[in-house]
Amino acid sequence: MHAVADRPVNRGILLAVILISSFFNPFMGSAVNIALPSIGKDLAMTAVAMSWIPMGFLLLAAVMLVPFGKLADIVGRRKMLLWGNVGFAGATLLCGFATSSALLIGARCLQGAGSAMILSSGMAIVISAFPAEKRGAIIGLNTTAVYVGLSAAPLLGGLLTQSLGWQSLFFINAAVGLLVVAGIAWGVRAEWAEARDDRFDVTGSLVYIASMSMLMYGFSQLPGRLAVVLTLAGSAGLVYFVALELRSAVPVLDMKLFRDNRIFAYSNLAALINYAATFGITFLLSLYLQSVKGLSPRDAGMIMLTQPATMAVVAAISGRLSDRIEPRILSSLGMAVIVAGLVLLAFLSTTTREPYVVVTLLILGFGFGLFSSPNTNAVMSSVEQRFLGTASATLGTMRLTGQMFSMAIAAMVIHIFIGDAAIAAANIASFMHSVRVTFTVFAALCLLGVFASLARGGRSAA
Repeated sequence: MHAVADRPVNRGILLAVILISSFFNPFMGSAVNIALPSIGKDLAMTAVAMSWIPMGFLLLAAVMLVPFGKLADIVGRRKMLLWGNVGFAGATLLCGFATSSALLIGARCLQGAGSAMILSSGMAIVISAFPAEKRGAIIGLNTTAVYVGLSAAPLLGGLLTQSLGWQSLFFINAAVGLLVVAGIAWGVRAEWAEARDDRFDVTGSLVYIASMSMLMYGFSQLPGRLAVVLTLAGSAGLVYFVALELRSAVPVLDMKLFRDNRIFAYSNLAALINYAATFGITFLLSLYLQSVKGLSPRDAGMIMLTQPATMAVVAAISGRLSDRIEPRILSSLGMAVIVAGLVLLAFLSTTTREPYVVVTLLILGFGFGLFSSPNTNAVMSSVEQRFLGTASATLGTMRLTGQMFSMAIAAMVIHIFIGDAAIAAANIASFMHSVRVTFTVFAALCLLGVFASLARGGRSAA
């Protein structure tokens, strides 16, 4: 038992609640990617429109995560975790009842806001409740739960979509979300609010949300004229946000963490680049395997579970190793392995055989698992206890922002080659060209990430 403000918490129940949340959040996202062709067919959506099903979620999650992280430090991380799960479960239920693309994308945006509340508090609570010497192992368990969720999603998501329809994915996740809410309300009574005396930076939060929204939406719509304007306006807004936060006595995001803490800064940069170079893989391969190769959702899911299953195994091991070996070495090696996998994907064609895809996904899964846990450990170990919520939210923002940019890159390249058309026999060659170009861009990005990961220095660099 661990006492916080004279209120005990059962570590076992706490860890179970966090691990269940960590399982089902990525399960939802990955399962939806498998279901995209079915959703697109039912709701008459183009390839670019389908990309907004994951992007709507990512946009709201990314722009809200930093403000929610600071708010969690002030009002309490348990409150944020509880109400985040309530919101996530409710929005997930709405997704299941959606009868149009606009309703589904809107509900996914609400889901993203709930997810931001969960991500801003969950990892920080676990870090606060367990001793420092177990931090790497606990992070490894949490990362494993994420990857097990990703592993189960392609197979279970494909089976559910094929047998019960894509709506079943949302109904099942909503039911589990309500069970998580009950677990938090009953089993986690302690509260964590080390920054309860701080004032919430409303101005900084609004500038951040507006700037990130313009940047991410604008980037996803490039190369249109309005998209260029929004992208530039969002970038300028973020520059203003940095200047504003450096002058603020109670910043929503303490920019001094980036300025004065080399490990924190470069570990977050590595995470941003890694996810920008990798998240779109699932989206593209789901379309490739089902729309080009003609596989069923179940069979496509069987192939795609290769990557997250490998990630789950490797992440548990690398998390423990990162307590003894420099995280930058493990993470940088993982990024290098990912580059190799992305280069292989850049050679996909309509005649590529399935074993080639499986081997490539094995390589990618090994690289992902080797990168994620050590990189998370490096970030969370580089800050003081009172900044754990902010650090968790910042790392989550890097992940979600990277994922959003990854989807935006994929959507932009597809739009350049096939426009707003649905994927059909007449434009398969153009679609495949867009896939190869996208994976080449991802490989180049990830290569930059290797150098960002190495540049952080050792543990003493903080």
